[in-house]
Amino acid sequence: MTAVVMTAGAAPARVDLRFLPAGKQVRVPPGVTLFDAASWNGIAIDSTCGGHGTCKKCKVRVAVGSVPVSALDTRAFTADELRGGWRLACRAQADTDLEIEVPPLTTRPKAATVGVGRQVILRPAAQKRYLELSEPTLADQRSDLERVLDGLDDLELHVGIGVLRLLGRVLRAADFRVTAVIVDDELIDVQPGDTTGALHGIAFDLGTTTVVATLLDLTTGTPLAVASTLNKQQPFGADVITRISATMLDPAALAKLSRLARQTLAELTAEVCAEAGADPADIAEVALAGNATMTHLALGVDPEPIGVAPFIMAARQLPVVSAAEIDLPVHPRARVFPFPAFGAYAGGDITAGLLAAGMNSDARTRLFIDVGTNCEIVLGNRDWLLATAAPAGPAFEGAAIRCGMRAADGAIEVVSFGADGLSLQVIGGAEPAGLCGSGLVDAVAGLVRVGLLDRSGRFVPDETAAAIAPGLASRLCLLGQERVFVLHWQGEPGDVARSVYLSQRDVRELQFAKAAIATGWRVLLAEAGLDPGGVQQVLLAGSFGSYLSPASAIAIGLVPRLPVVRIVSAGNVAGEGAKMALLSVRERAAALALLEEVRYVELSDRADFNDAFVEQLQFPA
Repeated sequence: MTAVVMTAGAAPARVDLRFLPAGKQVRVPPGVTLFDAASWNGIAIDSTCGGHGTCKKCKVRVAVGSVPVSALDTRAFTADELRGGWRLACRAQADTDLEIEVPPLTTRPKAATVGVGRQVILRPAAQKRYLELSEPTLADQRSDLERVLDGLDDLELHVGIGVLRLLGRVLRAADFRVTAVIVDDELIDVQPGDTTGALHGIAFDLGTTTVVATLLDLTTGTPLAVASTLNKQQPFGADVITRISATMLDPAALAKLSRLARQTLAELTAEVCAEAGADPADIAEVALAGNATMTHLALGVDPEPIGVAPFIMAARQLPVVSAAEIDLPVHPRARVFPFPAFGAYAGGDITAGLLAAGMNSDARTRLFIDVGTNCEIVLGNRDWLLATAAPAGPAFEGAAIRCGMRAADGAIEVVSFGADGLSLQVIGGAEPAGLCGSGLVDAVAGLVRVGLLDRSGRFVPDETAAAIAPGLASRLCLLGQERVFVLHWQGEPGDVARSVYLSQRDVRELQFAKAAIATGWRVLLAEAGLDPGGVQQVLLAGSFGSYLSPASAIAIGLVPRLPVVRIVSAGNVAGEGAKMALLSVRERAAALALLEEVRYVELSDRADFNDAFVEQLQFPA
């Protein structure tokens, strides 16, 4: 073996990093960023931009060792914090051995776990049949499989090698008293004894940010347990574009993202089974409702063509796979049904949401808006349906907002303005630590109502503020050269940098997001020859839509100006649609039929989009 001799001043071949509080020690090449070092080794550091230096969320503290201050660090931290070792992990390079403190990542953001749904006739694709079969004799030499299939003579079934490998042993150990487990037209198992009372399914809403799992008793249609968690892909970015970009820049990223998606599903599966006291082996079917990118990644399909024009999916209906193929800890031959997508940016989660909302069976003309980083919009009734997707950006998730955060403990979720002040509602009843999406919309809508923001989105001059809202004017301050509105003073009043505030740039971010959405539904109205008054109901879907104030949404122009009673928070309709597909083969067929019933309108190639977008930037008069 040849010895490696280090000369004075030479860089080390490797540096050792210790991440706290987990205490995990890793060794990486010098020059690697702390963000990459953590991501490579399964250590979660908060980020919404995927480590590109735009979100300023990846805050860590260098406890032992030293890392130079970057230009971005000076914009993210106070002078005291910089002296205390705080750095942005995506800009901090590991050139020497370090010990790094990583703030805990919120893995349980506030999320809607139920939503608007419909009653269905219980007829799942999965079923169990108890069989008492005659034993073989010299006079009856039918094969084991023939014996089982003869007991199921009303069905025409396919049988795979996995069942045949176990069949003979199971039949004889159970004295030929067994239960056949069937999904659609496939025999997936033969179990000893009568297990007909234990038949379960899991419905997943696979979101870009949050994943929700519901365990169902398929014999009764009853939900047994529900759980949600943060998508483990989060370090790769807050939106689908940054995650697709990761696969384009790094050949290994597709496998990493696929593995993280599967780990998320697996952990939720274990959690809901433990909560309900259910045996994972009794889960015979899984429904997966996610946007096109998330579904592609979970199934290991390259999403790159989705991210570049002309935005093409591998397939609108990805094939049914076995649970074993995606490492899901349920019955290995359980069937996993991915919801079909009718556009690269109107995926299976929207198909599931439309199914739950009954958009294709209602005589009313309704507007369905799933508010998020990529906002999907559907307009129509039982006779016609138009759909589009608008690039709203991550503002509603708290990203790109100076004091923004996810909907977790400490996030301001409701802001109410009075004549002389304001009141805040904070998740978990904790000290305000930041502003989540619903609080952002409330804050901007309230400032527009009281007149501290003009229609263009600019804060009014101090003299005007003092005249129209004297009780609030003192909250308009300067932070450097930027005007901000302080929502909550941290410590002593006057310390703006440490407060929770809304900046002029934050207002602009929200304007861009709401303008994209408003342009989307206005384009659909124009396609249908309708004006906003022709909309009889607006459904705000998804976790964000569940907590968004309809009055605030109207005030900023996010939705049509209609009576508030017509604006309905629909909740997690994607999850509801996934449950319906498990409980009823008829509803699953209806989901597939939606592919032919919805006409997708692409916004990116419309010559009128930019002009319409600019018009919608202003707040309504």
